[in-house]
Amino acid sequence: MSAHLKNLLKDSDPAVAEIIERERARQNHGLELIASENFVSPAVLEAMGNVMTNKYAEGLPGKRYYGGCKHVDEVETLAIERAKELFGAKWANVQPHSGAQANMAVYYTFLKPGDTILGMDLAHGGHLTHGSPVNFSGRMFQVISYGVKRDTNLIDIDDVAQKAREHRPKLIMTGSSAYPRKWELALFREIADEIGAYLICDMSHFSGLVAGKVHPDVVPFAHAVTSTTHKTLRGPRGGVILSSQEGGELLLAGMPKPKSYWDALDSWVFPGVQGGPLMHVIAAKAVAFGEALTPAFREYAQAVINNAKVLADEFLAMGYKVVSGGTDTHLILLDLSPMGKTGKAAEKALEAADITVNKNMVPFDPQKPLVTSGVRIGSPAITSRGMGVAEMKKIVKLIDRVIQNLDSEEEISKVRAEVQELASGFPLYPQAFQY
Repeated sequence: MSAHLKNLLKDSDPAVAEIIERERARQNHGLELIASENFVSPAVLEAMGNVMTNKYAEGLPGKRYYGGCKHVDEVETLAIERAKELFGAKWANVQPHSGAQANMAVYYTFLKPGDTILGMDLAHGGHLTHGSPVNFSGRMFQVISYGVKRDTNLIDIDDVAQKAREHRPKLIMTGSSAYPRKWELALFREIADEIGAYLICDMSHFSGLVAGKVHPDVVPFAHAVTSTTHKTLRGPRGGVILSSQEGGELLLAGMPKPKSYWDALDSWVFPGVQGGPLMHVIAAKAVAFGEALTPAFREYAQAVINNAKVLADEFLAMGYKVVSGGTDTHLILLDLSPMGKTGKAAEKALEAADITVNKNMVPFDPQKPLVTSGVRIGSPAITSRGMGVAEMKKIVKLIDRVIQNLDSEEEISKVRAEVQELASGFPLYPQAFQY
């Protein structure tokens, strides 16, 4: 954002400008450890604040319901081609406003209301849109959940197979929001093929690791793959759907003729679950996909995993219970129940120290979802700032001091000062524009 535009905002709406400035300062002065958050590049920021926000473009490139779409067609086509190249896919739709809406479009493509899905239990690391009863997925479909083993906290693939054979779901959903280990889709595809189910992978959390070639590929195994475009992928907030398996045809409600998987997915994005696409965000997605195609992004993805492993190892060395005993990805999950502490209390105290995490259920959690026994900690955002192994070790010690002194305002204040000093060495957006 140019200094001129920044001054325009301050002049025209100083209240909003001041709120944005306070949020910029919060991000700059603290440590962002929420596993689903990241810091986009200045180029992505600039692409999100452009004149394409003015354009309605319902439909697809070359098949719009409005005129004047020549240039938005160009940027959406570029985003599609870059997404396909990045993930080795044969088809992509870059219009979903979020990962949840990407999942909704996929469900409605392959399922009818009342069909059965098999998805990971939210309390074991799954996601709201994988069948939670408080989400549309749990209200629209019959849901069978699988989870992790009590002793290892690793996915119980035998339980997945047994439930698949018993309940014969039409769709098996993979992917998670708080499972710290790699997803091996080949095993799930064998189960899906055995019972004739569709296999879907929601790789929202680890798509940047797949793009960076540090997580096993998932696109070749799933009938469709969904993802957010932020998190480890480090793009704007939004979604994408990918596929390399066109397969057979599907008959959609209200459609006179069957459609291929890909055409059906396009139709369920629009007009199925969305209206006009956000063309300024799609432009930013194109920028982010281009960044993720560079060698520098692969180095970043590896650093994300390296930093997460250091966090896990340091916590283990200090006697903390780390769910599954470590991590293969960008996140770790701490179980604070052996210490007699809750995730809610830890989150609140850490936020007071300018360390942002989120409370999170752990497998077989006795606490309620708004209290929890765990906290989820991620490395993507602090890695984007340039922090490495030395900083990870400092961060673990800072977190430990807060958790050991949840009610001590004096100790939390000391930690906050040290956090701000650490963060000052890795400034965000040092360029002229700051929004």
